[in-house]
Amino acid sequence: MKKRGRVVAFFLVVFLFMITIGTTITGITKDINLGLDLQGGFEILYEVEPVDEGQEISRSLMEGTVQTLNDRVNRLGISEAVINIEGENRIRVQLAGVEDQAQARELIGTSAQLSFRDVNDNELLSGTDIKEGSASQDFDPNTNQPIVTLRLNDAAKFGEVTSKIKDMNDPETIYPDNLLVIWMDFQEGDSFAEEFGKENPKYISAPSVTETLNTTDVMISGNFTVESAQQMADIINSGSLPVHMNEIYSNSVGAQFGENALNQTIIAGIIGVALIILFLLIFYRFNGLIASINLIIYTYLVILVFELMNGVLTLSGIAALILGVGMAVDANVITFERIKEELRVGKSVKAAFSAGTKNSLSTIFDANITTLIAAAVLFIFGTSSVKGFATMLIISILVSFITAVFGTRLLLGLWVQSGFLTKRKTWLGVKNSEIQDINDSNIDETPTLFNKEVNFVKHRNKFFIFTICCVVIGLIALFILQINPGVDFTSGSRIEVVSDSALTTEEVEQGFEQLGYVPTSIVLSGENSEIAVTRFDDVLSDDQIKEVQSFFNEKYGQNPTVSVVSPIVGQELVKNAIYAVAVAAVFMIIYVTIRFEFFFAVTALIALLHDVFIMLVLFSITQIEFDITIISAILTIVGYSINNTIVIFDRIRENIRMKKRVSSFKELSEIVNRSIIQSFTRSMNTTLTTLIAVIAFLILGAQSIFSFALALTVGLIAGTYSSLYLASQMWLVWRGKSVKTKPLDFRKKKRVDGPQV
Repeated sequence: MKKRGRVVAFFLVVFLFMITIGTTITGITKDINLGLDLQGGFEILYEVEPVDEGQEISRSLMEGTVQTLNDRVNRLGISEAVINIEGENRIRVQLAGVEDQAQARELIGTSAQLSFRDVNDNELLSGTDIKEGSASQDFDPNTNQPIVTLRLNDAAKFGEVTSKIKDMNDPETIYPDNLLVIWMDFQEGDSFAEEFGKENPKYISAPSVTETLNTTDVMISGNFTVESAQQMADIINSGSLPVHMNEIYSNSVGAQFGENALNQTIIAGIIGVALIILFLLIFYRFNGLIASINLIIYTYLVILVFELMNGVLTLSGIAALILGVGMAVDANVITFERIKEELRVGKSVKAAFSAGTKNSLSTIFDANITTLIAAAVLFIFGTSSVKGFATMLIISILVSFITAVFGTRLLLGLWVQSGFLTKRKTWLGVKNSEIQDINDSNIDETPTLFNKEVNFVKHRNKFFIFTICCVVIGLIALFILQINPGVDFTSGSRIEVVSDSALTTEEVEQGFEQLGYVPTSIVLSGENSEIAVTRFDDVLSDDQIKEVQSFFNEKYGQNPTVSVVSPIVGQELVKNAIYAVAVAAVFMIIYVTIRFEFFFAVTALIALLHDVFIMLVLFSITQIEFDITIISAILTIVGYSINNTIVIFDRIRENIRMKKRVSSFKELSEIVNRSIIQSFTRSMNTTLTTLIAVIAFLILGAQSIFSFALALTVGLIAGTYSSLYLASQMWLVWRGKSVKTKPLDFRKKKRVDGPQV
């Protein structure tokens, strides 16, 4: 009865989870904040500069600026704006789901330093003379044209100003002297004399003053539409910024482009997860069912935690979630393989479950920690979507560890303790012909792969020669072809022109020529060449971006995606990318040295450099644009590759402990070969499940993450190769030279209390 109760408990736990997931998942997904690449919008990084020479950019000044920006954003009706201070003098603004991006950019970027000046540019009134919140859109009673009205604080002061203006007279000027020039954001170098007569002058308006006006009511006329007049009123009411803000980076995504990307990515994710579950069910049978249930729970928990953290989900964040699925599978696979090993030597189901779960814990822990290091470094050095990717990856790693270590063991343990599986070992993926008699003293311990004896170590020189050849070819490719860096690293502008039908290079080029721009390059992409990725060496201004978006939106019905990076930001991204990889490598070396030994750490590092190098060679040969998201892919592979390597190293350490002491190269080579064979199935299955998800993104995902998915695909293959055939064999050659003089002994030291003799 008690045993049957455990089976009932299993179904009850699963039922409760499925009911919870089914009734809450819709609400959770609706509440998740979507990033710019999933719903459109724009992101701008501003560098703050003082208005006056003596002004100091302090923290309180920056916070006041952010508060003013938030007020302006609220006037747009945007409730989920992200405005953050970065460093000492930078502010990053992210607005997702904005329909009129041009209006939003102008509203945010305008410093709103309103001033009233004479024709000689002398300031007579400033924004401090305007009554707070008094600006509004109205119509001129004489012409019925849109105007902006506002109220001053002091009628007498305005009277003095207008008296001075009406009496001004300079016969040498070509324009009237009695003009009250109204400026927005007047800067040093601006001049009314230079702007007078232009079709679109920098000043707002310059009405003539013929009499003294003792009033607080002022009308500002100009070439306003109702919308632009209302926008001007909103800017004035939001208050002037205490600083000047220079745009040094921007990224603009059309709403329709973001929606398409979201749909494609979700479909790719669903198909990827479904294929992984199918793979688990076929290969691991009952264990695969347990793992599949935990995968569903894992995915739900990751989304729930991300939503509770008020995270912003991006395309790369979804990719991190699906990548985390592969890593969650890895933890399950390690446990299942260890249980199968214990069953093959003749242990009972309960004994095999106990030993398998215990032996796999250390491996899972080490593998997750090393990947977590890469994710943490990515979070520290990343910005925007890269930081979102790192956040999702960190959550995925932590949740996958919990669901694999506790969830899988709880669910599988209920069946094991019920006794239902005692005579059904085949349910756990072990054939009866593979099970040996535990009491047989003549058990053959020779490691086999697919029932065949394999000696990987014997062929180590072939692997080394193959690797050296690949490295030499890669170096030649990098030297001749180099890498095609994106605007993220070189500075300039990148515009993705999107159409519902196929585009041609000539057609897009002609469009830019009509606007007076000459692109550096135009590359067509997408299934039917419906996207034209256009590069410019120059940094386009806000007005130029507005002009380009308006032109192509009118022509193709979709706003193009625009990214602009200044030289200073490009240099910083390169520096941060190098720092991120270097810091991740250093921390991993330290951790592996502490947990294993220095020789393991160095060979693991060489394997990592090999994997990163192969990815760089890929982008050199294909000349695919190398952008900031590829750094995310590289660091992910760094963590994933060392995850694979650690699993094999852990087996080597365990097998050395079983030998107690290893003092000859022959013994060591046998242990390394045995460890590779024991880890082979796990490594291949983990790589396959992760590749299933990544390839789903590669084939079915949005075009914007194609290069990211391609980098992961190649990195996964290279990482699996380096872990199985390179890292452990290099360690054998290196460590084997000194094994006679410095025998290996990884046994845990026992603590002895009291005096020792």
